[in-house]
Amino acid sequence: MGLEEAGDLVLHIILSKIGPENTARVACVSKRLKVSASEDSLWSIFCSLDLNISTPLGPHGDPSPSFKAAYQSCRESFRMYPWHLVKRVRRCWDNLKLWLSLNFPEAEATLRKGATEEDLEEFESALKIKLPLPTRLLYRFVDGQEPRLDGSLGLIGGYSVYSHDVNVYLLPLKEVIRETNETMSDLGVSNGSNFIVVAASATASLKMFFLDCSDGQLYTGTSTRQMLPCVPEINGDQQQDAMLRWLEEHGRRLQSGVIKVREEDNVKSISLFPEVPPLCSVAVTNGVQVRASSVFIPEVSNLRAQPPAYWYAYSIRMSLMPEGCFLNGRHHSSCQLYWRHWIIRADDEVIDKVNGEAVIGKYPLLQAGEEEFVYESCSNFPTTSGSIEGSFTFIPGSLKDPKGSQFEVKVEEFPLKLPDYIF
Repeated sequence: MGLEEAGDLVLHIILSKIGPENTARVACVSKRLKVSASEDSLWSIFCSLDLNISTPLGPHGDPSPSFKAAYQSCRESFRMYPWHLVKRVRRCWDNLKLWLSLNFPEAEATLRKGATEEDLEEFESALKIKLPLPTRLLYRFVDGQEPRLDGSLGLIGGYSVYSHDVNVYLLPLKEVIRETNETMSDLGVSNGSNFIVVAASATASLKMFFLDCSDGQLYTGTSTRQMLPCVPEINGDQQQDAMLRWLEEHGRRLQSGVIKVREEDNVKSISLFPEVPPLCSVAVTNGVQVRASSVFIPEVSNLRAQPPAYWYAYSIRMSLMPEGCFLNGRHHSSCQLYWRHWIIRADDEVIDKVNGEAVIGKYPLLQAGEEEFVYESCSNFPTTSGSIEGSFTFIPGSLKDPKGSQFEVKVEEFPLKLPDYIF
């Protein structure tokens, strides 16, 4: 039986399976097949699969009269790009926008409307570069973020250690031009460089991400201006898609809960400290839970020193479980930290042991069921791989009103390692 003899339902199923390109070809065969191939219910399936949309919208969210028109306008708008790449970039942005809408709508509101081809041509002319195709497409869908004075809404996020605050934004094209010209001038690099600044911290701490337009690799700089690749290199890969892979990986970490939004002093931001094992260690001792993880700080690292100094920030989160702590047959609804003990390793060799009162000058008092006490500190290592483990000494009750003997709370070993992806 040919397609002409198939029932409407069977024909609809067949066309939905062969895809939009073959459906368009089938429409040229006969009037009946043209009618079936034009059904909007069919094109709603193609829009869902290829464009991840459930209402007929154009390439930049503008309403379309039908799903077929929406699909056609998107294909026309991106006709100069490989369609598989268009779908991949759109999926990347859709995943990020969905997560932001559910978890951080304040940051989603900073995303700018996509750039036009004319915008991109003017941009390339201004900097005398040619963007890799995947990067052009990223900007076609979203032209970076609107700068904000508060500096906490960066899509990439960051960390805070003592007075070192980092929160990284994706720069819009106009800011890429300004930052690139200023930065390259400060570095003494000629205008003929293929490097452009595509992301930067909005806070005072200097952290930037550079795209090499000649090969598409993404870099960040150390304190001694050494460039570190931010995305693993794939042998023989000529796709020049490092920035796209960087954002895809960031989206995966957000969606899987590896990193999350943290709120401190009523200010929300994306925290780059991992929240789940194996990058975050978790231990519970006598009702006290301690979580610990780290993030690499390239902008203060010095890899040219002998030995090199790889700097890491680490975050310690401690809390008392709702049932409190149970010691020697007695329950306590509070306990207070008195002492810390660290064992620090580089390449599995102990390089330091730390013993001392308090943490960053504080003696946190934990109450049953209350929010975590969080503090950050930092350390440098002579190798790319290290770890920290140790313990805290707590007093049941409080230091002023102890209710029993001190007890040790374990801090499970957590890694400090140069990552494959640097954010």
